[in-house]
Amino acid sequence: MASTEQNQQLQRTLSPLMLWGLGVGYVISGMYFGWNLGLEKGGTLGLAVATAFIIVMYLTFTFSYTELACAIPRAGGAFDYAVRALGKDWGFLGGMAQNIEFVFAPPAIAFAIGAYLNIFMPSVPILAIAIFAYLIFTGLNIYGVQAAASFELGITVIAVIGLLLFAGGALPAFEWKNMAHNALPNGWAGAFAALPFAIWFFLAIEGVANVAEEAVNPQRSVLIGFGSAILTLVALCLLTFISSIGVAGWEAIVFPEPGAAASDSPLPLAIGRAVGTGHFLYNAVAFIGLFGLVASFHGIILAAGRATFEFGRVGYAPAMLGKVHPGFKTPANALLINMGVGIVALLTGETTAIITIACFGALSLYIISMIALLQLRKKEPELERPFKAPLYPWFPVIALVIACTAFLAITIYNLTLAFVYFSLLLIAYIWFRLFYGEQQKTE
Repeated sequence: MASTEQNQQLQRTLSPLMLWGLGVGYVISGMYFGWNLGLEKGGTLGLAVATAFIIVMYLTFTFSYTELACAIPRAGGAFDYAVRALGKDWGFLGGMAQNIEFVFAPPAIAFAIGAYLNIFMPSVPILAIAIFAYLIFTGLNIYGVQAAASFELGITVIAVIGLLLFAGGALPAFEWKNMAHNALPNGWAGAFAALPFAIWFFLAIEGVANVAEEAVNPQRSVLIGFGSAILTLVALCLLTFISSIGVAGWEAIVFPEPGAAASDSPLPLAIGRAVGTGHFLYNAVAFIGLFGLVASFHGIILAAGRATFEFGRVGYAPAMLGKVHPGFKTPANALLINMGVGIVALLTGETTAIITIACFGALSLYIISMIALLQLRKKEPELERPFKAPLYPWFPVIALVIACTAFLAITIYNLTLAFVYFSLLLIAYIWFRLFYGEQQKTE
C-alpha cells in the first residue's frame, strides 16, 4: 500500500517565483503570435472590445480560481474542484474539457515553432521540427519538475524582456490615427468573431493550479504566483496591443503586403515598420519571439501532464496514467500519451481549428469551475479557504457570465468545430460511463 501511494505522489519543489514563471510562460506565446488574426475579424475596435471583456473575465476568474486552488491543491485542477462540488459526471466533463484545452494548445504552438525555425533551416520540414520539439520538451518534463520549471522561468524572463524591447522600439513611432483607422471593418459582429483570438492572449493561465500539489506551501505560493502572473500578463497584453497597432494600423500587422495571407508574426511586422528590417531591434524581437513560443509550448505540456495524471490517479482513465516515474517522480506515462495525441493533431495541419477547439475546452473549464466555486461555498462553508475570492459572489458570477457569452459566440461563429468539440466530449463521456464510471474513487 505504501508503495502504491508513493507511486501516486508528486514532489513539492516549486516556489512562488517558479509559479509566476509557469503562469506567464503558459500564456506568453499569445503575445507573439495568433492574437493579431482577430484584427482581421474585428479591426482595432472590435478586438479591443473583445479583449476588454476577456481581461475582465480572466481577472475575475483567476482570483476566483485561486480560492479553489488554495483550498484544494490537487494536480487535477478544475477536475478535482468539479468532482468535489458537482459530482463525478460533471467532474469528468470539467476534467475532459481541461484535457482538451491543454492537449490541443501545444500542437498549434509546435507548428509555429516549426514554421519559425524553418526560416533559418529551410531544408528541414516544419513538421519534423515540431515533432522534434515535442520529443525534447516532453523529455525535459519527464526528467523533473524543478528542472522543467527552472527552464520555464529562464525562457519566460527572456520572452518578457523581448516584449519590453519591442515596445521600446515601437512606441516612438506610435500615432493615434493608426489606432482609429478602419477600426471596425465588420461592424460589431466582428467583435464576437474576434473572441477566440482575445482569449488566446491569456489561454492556459489556469495551468498554475495543476502544479499546486508540487508547490512548497501551496496555499501561499499559488496565491502569490497566480496573482502576480495574471497582473503581469494584463500589462503585457495592453502594451503589446497598443504598441503594435499604433505603428502603422492593424492591417500592417495582419498582412505582410496587400493581398497576402494573414501573418502569424505581428511583432516583427510592426517593429520593421518602426525601425526598419535591418535594425538590431528587428532581429532581436524576431529571435526572442521563439523563446515566447517555447515558453508556452513547454509550460502547457507540463500542465497537461498533471491534468491527465490526475484522471488516471483517481480512476477516471487507465490507472497507468496515474503513475509517477519511480526515479524522476514525474507523471511520465501521462506526458508520453499527451505527446502522442499532440503529434496526431499536428499531422492534421489545421492549426486555426486546433486553437479554436482549445478555446472551447478552456471556456468549458471556466464555466464549470465557477459553478463549482459557487456550489462549494454553499455545500462546504466550513472548508478551509486560505484565500477567498474578492467581492464574492460578484467575481465568480462575472467570470461565469462572460465565459458563457463567449462560449455561445464562438459556437455561433464556428458551428463545425463546435460539433467536433461536443462529439469529443460525448464519446469520452460514454467511454467513461461504460468502463470507468463504477471503478472511480470517490476521494
